[in-house]
Amino acid sequence: MNEEAQKYWDDFWQAKGETAPQNVEAEQFGFPEIADELAQLIIDGKKTATCSGQVFYELENEPFPAADKYAVILNSRDEPVAIIRTTEVIFLQMNDVTEEMALLEGEGEGDLTYKYWYEGHKKFCTVELAEFGLEFADDMPVVFEKFELVDVKK
Repeated sequence: MNEEAQKYWDDFWQAKGETAPQNVEAEQFGFPEIADELAQLIIDGKKTATCSGQVFYELENEPFPAADKYAVILNSRDEPVAIIRTTEVIFLQMNDVTEEMALLEGEGEGDLTYKYWYEGHKKFCTVELAEFGLEFADDMPVVFEKFELVDVKK
């Protein structure tokens, strides 16, 4: 976590008079070119979930998300803009993600349809998997993470 994100995190908990939990990381949603848009959707309450291929966690040796984990959301300039808390993690196959789940992740993105969500994720996964010599499959395991907005940086 960069210094500015750490300060925001520490100051948030200090203002509440509580000890800051240790289960936090700083993260930027999406690529830098869309990080500001996704961060704003989170702040506006239109994005309350995220979904990624399980294989990406494994290939990058990253731990799976867990309920009650916090994240400081960063904008495209790696500046903290908000804090979220994971409320639920669901492991399932890509083609088992429901329309309701897709809308939690992408309400406000594209034309607000399941098809838009699915095609966008398929395109992203296809490109990313190709970098590892892997191919996209409709039944690939994914990690669906629901979260709640805890704070917006003023």
